[in-house]
Amino acid sequence: MPEQYVASDKRTGMEVAVTGEFPPHHDDRIRIARTTTLFTRLMSTILSTENESQRRQGFIAVETQLELADALIREDMAEVQRLLRDTMEKMGISQEQLEEMARRIIEQFGDDPEAFGSGPGPGPGIPPRD
Repeated sequence: MPEQYVASDKRTGMEVAVTGEFPPHHDDRIRIARTTTLFTRLMSTILSTENESQRRQGFIAVETQLELADALIREDMAEVQRLLRDTMEKMGISQEQLEEMARRIIEQFGDDPEAFGSGPGPGPGIPPRD
């Protein structure tokens, strides 16, 4: 039998229900509740935006971020790079400008992964130097 979590936004009365087979671990259930509550609040905020253009931009921003989160969780780095590149292009940053930024970062920090505070390798989207 599927379980259900329902979240409501007090400001607008927006309600979102998530139904499915939930993992038994308490922390997973907390994450389901928090994520559903945040999504409900986010939808409520977007829908209460009076300006149609701003409302649509809000939806587009959320859609892109959710697609990015999904690709990161699936560890699909090609999709992550595509989404980031598309987002930057929409912001008016060209592929050439992205490559120049990557070049400058590598020049300034080198290939030292500790400079970025991450694990091995130069990071997603930055090709290793030969």
